[in-house]
Amino acid sequence: QVQLVESGGGLVQAGGSLRLSCAASGSILRIDTMDWYRQAPGKQRDVVARITRSGVTTYADSVKGRFTISRDNVKNTVTLQMNGLKPEDTAVYYCFALITSSDGRGIWREDYWGRGTQVTVSS
Repeated sequence: QVQLVESGGGLVQAGGSLRLSCAASGSILRIDTMDWYRQAPGKQRDVVARITRSGVTTYADSVKGRFTISRDNVKNTVTLQMNGLKPEDTAVYYCFALITSSDGRGIWREDYWGRGTQVTVSS
């Protein structure tokens, strides 16, 4: 059973920093893209940052220069360092990964989501 578990959310003042972490566990053979998404109340879930297995990163325009995504392919983790936080960054942040795993019956390549972690930025 593959799982993604996020940690690191919380309440911070505008201009502050938070670091989100996501750990993948289970019978994992390979993890391709690892992303962070966010969803504010009443809005759709949007991608914030993406990192490929080889380390190529892309960011939403709204977070460029403030957020940094990184990953550890040995530990199967992805982190999002968020600096210069703004009230508009307030949302539930979700970890996403495209994972190839094996359950003994076969090999599966599927999308996985974490349960989300709340980030609240006060003005």
